[in-house]
Amino acid sequence: MSRCAEAAAVAATVPGAGVGNAGLRRLMVPRQASFFPPPVPNPFVQQTRMGTARRIQIFFLGIILLPIRALLVALILLLAWPFAAISTACCPEKLTHPVTGWRRKITQPVLKFLGRALFFSMGFIVTVKGKVANAVEAPIFVVAPHSTFFDGIACVIAGLPSVVSRNENAQAPLVGRLLRALQPVLVSRVDPDSRKNTINEIIRRATSGGEWPQMLVFPEGTCTNRSCLITFKPGAFIPGVPVQPILLRYPNKLDTVTWTWQGYTFIELCMLTFCQPFTRVEVEFMPVQVPNEEEKNDPVLFADRVRNLMAQALGIPVTDHTYEDCRLMISAGQLTLPMEAGLVEFTKISRKLKLDWDGIRKHLDEYATIASSSKGGRIGIEEFAEYLKLPVSDVLRQLFALFDRNHDGSIDFREYVIGLAVLCNPANTEEIIQVAFKLFDLDEDGHITEEEFSTILQASLGVPDLDVSGLFKEIAQGDSVSYENFSNLPRIIQLENGRAGIQTPDSLAIGRTPLTCTLSALLEGLFLSAASVAKQNGAS
Repeated sequence: MSRCAEAAAVAATVPGAGVGNAGLRRLMVPRQASFFPPPVPNPFVQQTRMGTARRIQIFFLGIILLPIRALLVALILLLAWPFAAISTACCPEKLTHPVTGWRRKITQPVLKFLGRALFFSMGFIVTVKGKVANAVEAPIFVVAPHSTFFDGIACVIAGLPSVVSRNENAQAPLVGRLLRALQPVLVSRVDPDSRKNTINEIIRRATSGGEWPQMLVFPEGTCTNRSCLITFKPGAFIPGVPVQPILLRYPNKLDTVTWTWQGYTFIELCMLTFCQPFTRVEVEFMPVQVPNEEEKNDPVLFADRVRNLMAQALGIPVTDHTYEDCRLMISAGQLTLPMEAGLVEFTKISRKLKLDWDGIRKHLDEYATIASSSKGGRIGIEEFAEYLKLPVSDVLRQLFALFDRNHDGSIDFREYVIGLAVLCNPANTEEIIQVAFKLFDLDEDGHITEEEFSTILQASLGVPDLDVSGLFKEIAQGDSVSYENFSNLPRIIQLENGRAGIQTPDSLAIGRTPLTCTLSALLEGLFLSAASVAKQNGAS
């Protein structure tokens, strides 16, 4: 569906969108399901509630279990270190060849045993379902949902395959040596070519025909609360080789493992988990998934199919949240908005509306100027009218309804971004122009006077002393503008030296660069704080 059709679909749902028709319009195009709110509003938070009896139980069990388990964990790590050291002795940090021969034959079985002993000492009771594929059958394991640092248990059960890790982790004492024994693919934050090099290394290993160990990847890229599967990053699917999905479940009455952006800290979770009599975890190895020719050429398509299969097996929905949503969530908190305000399903919106990270982050700043003073960080009709410096009227309610996609009487940041991108674009539709005309026509007589035209245009562009008389004379027949004249206007308005005038496509083609906006996308001017832009370009 084109943007024009999307805008028409939204506008068609607005009561009285047609000029001279106050009734409900029949929907021309269904409202886009792809922009419906996600089934899980915020997968990055976890709230574990414990009653008094549970707290007392944890306290008394902790007196006994916590020191014993902490001591056992330390002991097992110390026992594992010499074998990890033997495995990696004389090997460069970034391996060019796999570790083979006697060192691997001796160290790998011991490290696998100690890995299982490590999780057993923490109180984990592991149930394994399915069959582990070998390196030829599936060079890559993909594990989901990723919800905690305890998910490393999947690596132990899968036979200690290689992982992707930050270069800094390999430098850590003790743990760094154990990590290097897995022959990881190390990622550098300071190397601008790191992402490309990482992808190339994954491809090289995955297509080695079993020469390298299998790789294990958490394709979600960040931790969630297991209520859904967020967008899978395509890295594990780029090589175009078969992958084996691994499902993780923690079927416990009390959740002491989930580690998200809001919730318990690393230390708190370790202490709570160690104080439990036991913690159940299920590791299920699904059938190997082989990409078809189309999926080999399109890793995103392959990733989406595997994600849908895993979500179906888990009985949970999928959403298009990503790590970028976490960044927006933190930014929202810094702008005194509720952190959930920043969640927009970044992948879906950026793909559909051709928006990048910087653009959405800029929209968040603009949204905060309107919503930060309102309860819950949402925009109601009153905040909407106050920001536009317009009275609450039927026409303003229609404009508000274009953004209020779920019709709950308020606009959240997700609706704000979608509204701007879908409605405020150069290829706008008849319905949107009708709303813009009615917004100008303050006295609702079917004509726009110069005073009405000046009032709204000055407000929308943020230039209170803007001279619009010349522009009005160009488009008016007599002392007013009819809807027919308004809808047939050239689409570009030029602001130059404090005056507004029509700019033709020919003048645009010869390299003039004044501040411009589309008349049909006047709604964008109403929202995008054009005053500051106009000042930067010398318009005021």
